[in-house]
Formats: sequence, structure tokens, C-alpha cells
Amino acid sequence: MQVTRAGEYAIIGLLYLAKQPADRTIMIDEISEAEGVPKSFLAKIFQSLAKGGFVCSHRGAGGGFGLAKPTGEITVLQVLQCVEGAFALQRCVTDDPECVVSTTRMSNCTLCAVFTEAQNRVNEVFARTTIADLLHPKPQVAQPIKSAASLN
Repeated sequence: MQVTRAGEYAIIGLLYLAKQPADRTIMIDEISEAEGVPKSFLAKIFQSLAKGGFVCSHRGAGGGFGLAKPTGEITVLQVLQCVEGAFALQRCVTDDPECVVSTTRMSNCTLCAVFTEAQNRVNEVFARTTIADLLHPKPQVAQPIKSAASLN
């Protein structure tokens, strides 16, 4: 699984809005220029965010976008699902698995359990992380990823 640019830009755009005064509407041009995100791509992403109820759009002179919810009520998981749809580490953890393995093997597949647990943990992290959390990140000590060779 990899978060797409659409998901990343959606979070970046929401963070930009969150840093602005609540009564200010922001044009896509401003966000695009400030964050280095292609304007047309960002406009499509913001259409999805508006349909998802994360931003509200105001048309006409002085129009633009604003947050539709408090930052503490918007989770990373909600945003990613809004712009990317359901995502999975592996096909077997989706609602409609299309496993390459045979049906007999799928019912006994121990990898599916591992993928499911990993997917659940990723979703937990994204579900408990809000836009407010990203505005005020807590210092974390990065844990190096262990390679298979170092585990032996």
C-alpha cells in the first residue's frame, strides 16, 4: 500500500486551510502556489473533499474554500478514504478479495491473517491521527525499520 499523491495533497490542503483564520476563505490558487501542488489536480481533490463534507466551498467574488469541520474531527483515515477510496496492503484484505491463489489455498492462507493484522494497525494509526494532531505534532523518536537480515 502506498498513499497516493492525491491523499498526500488532500492532507496538505487541509493543513493549509487549518492554519488560516476561521472566517477566511482560501482560493485553490493560493494553496497551490504556497504548497507547490498542481492547481488542476488540487481542484479535483477539493471537489472530493467538499463532497465528503471536509471543506465547504463558496462561489463568486471572495469565494474559495474553508474547513467544514473542526480539525480535531477530521482523521487522516477519513481523508484518505474520501480521496482514494478503500486502500489495502494486499488484495486479500479488501471487501472483495481477488486472491491469485486458489479458493482452497485462500481458506488456509496464513499470509492473509498477517496482512489483515498489518492493515488493521495502519488503519488504527490513521484513524487516531487528526488534522489537529498534524498541526501540533509531538516529537517522536524514529524507529529504524529492521531488514530481514538483521532479524536473524
